[in-house]
Amino acid sequence: MRIPGPEEIRALHEKHAPTAEAFASVHRHCELVWGVAEQLLASPRLAHLDAELVRAGCLLHDIGVYRLYGEDGRLDHKNYIRHGLLGHELLESEGYSAALCRFCSHHTGVGLTRQDVVRQNLPVPPADYLAETPEERLVMYADKFHSKSHPERFLTPDAYAAHVGRFGEEKVTAFQALREEFGDPDLARLAPQAELPPVTG
Repeated sequence: MRIPGPEEIRALHEKHAPTAEAFASVHRHCELVWGVAEQLLASPRLAHLDAELVRAGCLLHDIGVYRLYGEDGRLDHKNYIRHGLLGHELLESEGYSAALCRFCSHHTGVGLTRQDVVRQNLPVPPADYLAETPEERLVMYADKFHSKSHPERFLTPDAYAAHVGRFGEEKVTAFQALREEFGDPDLARLAPQAELPPVTG
C-alpha cells in the first residue's frame, strides 16, 4: 500500500478546502491530532504500530469536513456526523486505498455501531463504523483530545470521558479501554502548538 506523505496530504487539503478559513481549521486540527499520536507512539509498547500509516490517518481523518461547507462558507453542523463517510468517499475518488479511507469513516466518537445509528436516528447508512486495527484505534483515540470547536484548547482524558458519557456508560468503558491500550498524552507539552496560525488570503 502506498502511504502519502505530509506534503501530498497538505496539497489534498488545499485542493478540497472551500476557503482559507476551512483549511486552517481542518488541516491544523489534523496536524494537532498527529502531534498527540506521535507522542504516544514514542512509547516502546507501541513500537509494533506502523507510524507512517498512523501519521497519514491522522492527517487525513477529517478531510470530509470540507464537503459540509455550504456556498455561504458555513459548516452544516446538523449533518456533521456524515463527515467521516464523506471523507471516505473523497479519498476513494482520489484513488487511495481502502485502508486509508477507513481512517475517515471509522474514527467518530469511540466507534459508532449500527445500534447507535438506528437509536440516535443518525443521517448515515446503518452499519458498524468501528476502528479495528491498532492504527485505526490510535487515530480515533488521538482525535478525542482536540476539538475544532475550540482550536486553542485540548481536552483532558477525564474531560472527554465526561463528554462521551452522555452517549452511554458503554462509551466511557470503550474510551477507558483505549486509554489502557495507548496511555494518556502529555497535553501540557502539546498545548503551545494549539493556537491557530493567522488566516491569510
